[in-house]
Amino acid sequence: MRALHIGATGMLAQQTNVEVISNNIANMNTTAYSRRRAEFHDLLYQDMRRVGANSSNTGTIVPSGIQLGLGVKTASVYRVSEHGSVLNTNNTLDLAIQGNGYFQIELPNDRGTGYTRDGAFQVSPEGVLVTSDGYTVQPGITIPENAIGITINPSGEVWVKEDGQTELTNVGQLEIANFMNESGLEAIGDNLFIETTASGNPTTDMPGALGFGTILQGFLENSNVNVVSEITELVSAQRAYEMNSKVITTADQMLATINQLKS
Repeated sequence: MRALHIGATGMLAQQTNVEVISNNIANMNTTAYSRRRAEFHDLLYQDMRRVGANSSNTGTIVPSGIQLGLGVKTASVYRVSEHGSVLNTNNTLDLAIQGNGYFQIELPNDRGTGYTRDGAFQVSPEGVLVTSDGYTVQPGITIPENAIGITINPSGEVWVKEDGQTELTNVGQLEIANFMNESGLEAIGDNLFIETTASGNPTTDMPGALGFGTILQGFLENSNVNVVSEITELVSAQRAYEMNSKVITTADQMLATINQLKS
C-alpha cells in the first residue's frame, strides 16, 4: 500500500525539519548566526490515467487524468541571510558589519580563505589581528606593541595611538567580501564559511564602498533567530509528524482488515 511509504517519507521530512529548527534554537546566542530553513519537494507521480490522453470511449482528450503522489523529500536547507541586530559590547576589537559583507580569514594548513560576520577579534602575541581561534584576519594587520588605543573607522581603516605620540598612526585597512549568492557558501563550523561554485567568486572592497556595509567598532552582530517563530515552527513540525504517523497507523489497520477478509 502506497500510503505506508508516503507516510514514512513525510515522517522523515518532518524529522529533518525538527533537526534544522533545533539547530537554530541551539544557536540563538551564537554571534552572527544565520538561521536555516528546510525546504521540501514532492516526489515523482504515478500516472494512473495520463493527462491529455485520448479517452478510450469517445476519443476526446482527458482534461485532468489521475496522478498519485509518492511522498515528499528534503530539497535543501536554506540559509536565511537576513542580518541580525547589533549588540554594544564596548570592546575595542569587537566589530560588526552594518550591511552586506564578510570578514576574510586566513585558514590554517593552506586551506584558503574563510569568511565570517563574527567580528569578535583579538590580538595575537605577535600583535596580529586574529579571530578567537587564532586565525589571521586578512589583510594581515599588526598592532604595535606600544599601542595604547585602537580606533577602527566605518571605512575599515585601523588607527592606533602609540605611547608617547599625540598623532594617530594608520596601521592597516580592513577589506570585506561580497558574494552574488550568500546562501551558496559552505558552512565549515566556527562561524566560518568557504566559497563554492554556487556562491560564486568573492568581490572585495573597502567597507562603505558601493554595495558593501560599514564597520561598527565596539559592537557584535546577534543571530537572526526569532525564538517565537522557531517554537511555532517546531510545534507545526511536530503536528505534521504525528499526522504522518497516523497515516501509517491507518494504512496498517486497513491492511489488517483486508487480511481478515481473506481468512
